Amino acid sequence: MDTIIDFLNTIFWGYVLIYGLLAVGIYFTIRLKFLQIVHFPEMIRSVMGSSETDHAGITPFQALCTSLASRVGTGNIAGVAVALYLGGPGAIFWMWVVASLGMATAFAESTLAQLYKIKDEDGQYRGGPAFYMAKGLKAPWAGSVFSVCLILSFGLVFNAVQANSIADAMEGAFGFPKLGTGVAIAALTGIIIFGGIAAIARVAEIVVPFMAAGYLGMALFAVAINIGDVPAMFSLIIASAFGFAPAAGGVAGSVAAAMLNGVKRGLFSNEAGMGSAPNIAAVATPDPHHPVSQGFVQSLGVFIDTILICTATAFLILLSGLLEPGSGLTGTQLTQAAMNHHIGWAGTYFVAVAIFFFAFTSIIGNYSYAEGALVYLGIGGHVGRAVLRVAVLGMVVWGAYESVATVFNAADASMGLMATVNLIAIVLLSGLVARLTRDYLQQRRAGKKPRFTAASMPELASEIDTDIWSR
Repeated sequence: MDTIIDFLNTIFWGYVLIYGLLAVGIYFTIRLKFLQIVHFPEMIRSVMGSSETDHAGITPFQALCTSLASRVGTGNIAGVAVALYLGGPGAIFWMWVVASLGMATAFAESTLAQLYKIKDEDGQYRGGPAFYMAKGLKAPWAGSVFSVCLILSFGLVFNAVQANSIADAMEGAFGFPKLGTGVAIAALTGIIIFGGIAAIARVAEIVVPFMAAGYLGMALFAVAINIGDVPAMFSLIIASAFGFAPAAGGVAGSVAAAMLNGVKRGLFSNEAGMGSAPNIAAVATPDPHHPVSQGFVQSLGVFIDTILICTATAFLILLSGLLEPGSGLTGTQLTQAAMNHHIGWAGTYFVAVAIFFFAFTSIIGNYSYAEGALVYLGIGGHVGRAVLRVAVLGMVVWGAYESVATVFNAADASMGLMATVNLIAIVLLSGLVARLTRDYLQQRRAGKKPRFTAASMPELASEIDTDIWSR
């Protein structure tokens, strides 16, 4: 079994997804005419909107914070450190490139999720890739495969991974027993997720800005006290990214290492194209009332995750002078050592607390994705949700004190399959994304507040919920 799982992971993560995610990012960047750069101000405008009349969904800001809760995890702290250790300072440059491309992919998948959303038995919005596969591509089987993979990976196993990271950090910094930490995390998680998507969104819109601002503030402090070293740091990043800096393996070797590690970390961190964030994008009530509006919101999420938070970790490490290839100091320990360099003994505790917030919000964000998959599979009623919630809490406690590699590898393979199916779906539906985008931007240029109605694209009447898009 291990051999099969390892083979699948090699295929998915070594070949299909690395090149697939990059290619799709380039494709949408060109097809949408560099929309993520040209229309960046529209992202800010879209996230600040809030419908006064439609209460079937969460606000755009809540949708952004909930998706960031899942996107921003321990990888932003430990994963960036590993990428820099293996790929050199240039790895962060390639993370920026990947994020810039990924913003277009995130825009496409979340626009489609908004368009094809439905209302569940409680009158709340639900949707995601499974719905646009079933309705837009007439491939309900693909939606089913996607949903099962999403529940297994994001709904269950990845939450055990995040709990394990919290337990390790709490034990290392404060000496707390792992099992006790697991029970405490499960109790906190239960209070929130049993309140449903609305409760998760309310918590996310408070906690996520707080944790992001605190972490970015610490990075800005490090930049301020080392301001004289900043120009040299940027020079080193560029030199390393393009092989101008001395490195093991010569110029080609250093460029390859920087690209490979930067690209991988960037793709894994921001989740653009994976099909995860669209599940919460669909739950939002967009303002302006147009599917493209939520595409802009989730594109901004990729920017915040990688270009802000991953960069914060990279700057903390590079300005500390502690990045030494071959030293063995990598991962969370490297980030903690860098923080200790900047703020003294409190650095270890700051990183442990950051890991707690980053990982805990990932648990509740990941769960919110899985709820939508349950609805698609027809088991998203009160009983189905209760079973999933109990299973999530069980995985959190188990994950806090166990580290079973086979299960985690199986979840990686599951996510690999779900991401592959999603990438194929959004490329096949790319013509629709382009049409919706043109419609939105034409209305904006005409001085109107963009609004989408089903009547404007009558050929979609049999595929979308016309009641949602009739007002």
